Amino acid sequence: MKQAIHPPNAAKPLAPYTPAIQTGNTLYLSGQIAIDSDGTLHTGDIATETRKVMENVGTLLRAAGLGYEHLVKVTIFMSDMAHYAAVNEVYGTYFNEAPPAREAVAVKGLPRGVNVEISGIAVG
Repeated sequence: MKQAIHPPNAAKPLAPYTPAIQTGNTLYLSGQIAIDSDGTLHTGDIATETRKVMENVGTLLRAAGLGYEHLVKVTIFMSDMAHYAAVNEVYGTYFNEAPPAREAVAVKGLPRGVNVEISGIAVG
């Protein structure tokens, strides 16, 4: 059985998908971008953008009764590998020890012209 996780304070999906799906003790997070629940984008600089993305990830985790420490796998999509160091600097502040397994890749384009998108899997 799967349960859709869509807290009222989360960003609205930009396409036909659910922000997070929980099945058993596993939570699958759709890619999150730097957007507010009202549709406002936060793309002023890559650090601000990454922080907002991680806040959106946290909103979904908390809605499922989890935290960043429950993330076991993350994928980071970036518009340019030149953002790698700045994204890592912000991303790393969300983990005290044993950050999740992950990959970070550059892609040709991301939704709404953003520079970073993060998806993940968490286990509670």
